[in-house]
Formats: sequence, C-alpha cells, structure tokens
Amino acid sequence: MREVEEKAAPVAAAMPEHAARFVARASARGRLPLDYSVASLRIVDSLVEGLRAGNPERNRVEVVLFGLGAYVGEVLVRRAGAVWVDLDDSRRAWFGQPVGVRMRDGRIWNPLGRVVNRFELGPDESLQTFYLTLHGRKRG
Repeated sequence: MREVEEKAAPVAAAMPEHAARFVARASARGRLPLDYSVASLRIVDSLVEGLRAGNPERNRVEVVLFGLGAYVGEVLVRRAGAVWVDLDDSRRAWFGQPVGVRMRDGRIWNPLGRVVNRFELGPDESLQTFYLTLHGRKRG
C-alpha cells in the first residue's frame, strides 16, 4: 500500500503532508534540524550532496529527492508566501512535475525539479541560494 502511495502522482493539497512525513523520517534517523527555516536549506544542500556520493542512478534515490523537494516547497510556502498548486498540462510538461508553488506575484516555481537539478548538476544549483535569489518572495 505504501509503495502505491509513493508512486501516485502528487497533488498540491497533499504536499504539506509529504513534507511532514519526510521530516519525521529524516529526524527519526539523525536528528536533523529540518525546521522549515531558510537556514535549513543549507542542510538540504548537504543531504543532496551526500546522495550524489558514489554516483547513484537517480531512480535509486527518487523517493528521497521527492521528500526533499516537498520540504523545499514547504519552506517556500512557510517563509516566502508561496502556495502549492497543481500544474496544468503545459506546465507539467515544462517542469516535468505535477505540482509547483505559486508566489504572491503569480510566478510559478518548481521545488521538486530544483532538488533534482541540485542532485544532477551539483553545488552550483544550491537550494539555499535558490531561495535567497527567488523573485516574488515576501521580504522580512
């Protein structure tokens, strides 16, 4: 049953729960300070870098990447004023993901894809830097 749940296409309404489950699993193993803060994105960068060690195939770490992407998106929701949205067909094709976040200025961002980029392309795709340079986020 859990495998089916993990493989079903995510919907925007379920993304906070996906993030919370990821945080619970990650915290149970190593007491990671995943507190939905902007500073915690540095930890996410480190986690992704650790996943890259040994050059695993993406499909072997897909569930973890999804959890990290849900977490990054939830940081955007809680700290930058974003909301999760289900993407229309054209945006799904463009982003390669079924969900994204809409900023208060209307821009759509792809936290799930950003985590995949960080995994595939390396440190130049820092998730903390992504947040800090994000257009449309609330300030302060």
